[in-house]
Amino acid sequence: MNEYKEMILVVEDNPQISNFITYALKSEGFSPMTAGTAQGALSILVSQHIDLILLDLGLPDFDGMEVIKKVREWSEVPIIVVSARDQDKEKADALDAGADDYLTKPFSATELMARIRVALRHLSMLNLTQTQPTLKVGDLAIDLEKHAVTLKDKPLHLTPMEYNLLSLFFKNMGKVLTTQYILKEIYGVGYGTDTQALRALMAGLRRKIEEVPAKPRYIMTEIGVGYRLVDV
Repeated sequence: MNEYKEMILVVEDNPQISNFITYALKSEGFSPMTAGTAQGALSILVSQHIDLILLDLGLPDFDGMEVIKKVREWSEVPIIVVSARDQDKEKADALDAGADDYLTKPFSATELMARIRVALRHLSMLNLTQTQPTLKVGDLAIDLEKHAVTLKDKPLHLTPMEYNLLSLFFKNMGKVLTTQYILKEIYGVGYGTDTQALRALMAGLRRKIEEVPAKPRYIMTEIGVGYRLVDV
């Protein structure tokens, strides 16, 4: 039996919230560590193996956004922002800076645990893309070497742009991708912020992979922020 407990760093300066999260993590079999400042969090990260970070943005020494940027200079450890800031732009900025997910306070322990499991699976999928060319979610599979997609074991004919979009989601399974990030990756840095082409591309892809495009099973819309390929 594997007794390894994932180490989760809770970066939160409110003792009440920190204690709540720590208790919830221990109850689910995780091994939590805590830091009340950005500097304290960075000190732990350079000296300990951490599997995931739960990060508040409003820290007393410097903003959590700076923590995300610093960590992403040298690590791909999953980061879930846990913050009272609920504006779409702030969520998008945190995700563009390198966060994997964004959970707005107040939240339930059940929702927090679900987000943690998704983020940990994303890390596993990131490792798989480097060793296994074929990835699968539900009845949808992609072969990254052959550039082939199947749905219920039947070949799916996608345009080159649709394939590029779907492969981007598979390489980031479970992670929220902002609209701006997708535009940059699919159309290039000079494309700008026009989302009309992306919406049309997404609609075409959903018509091919979703049984009911209006009620998607695979690619979910994160309103005001972007999209996520779910692990179903």
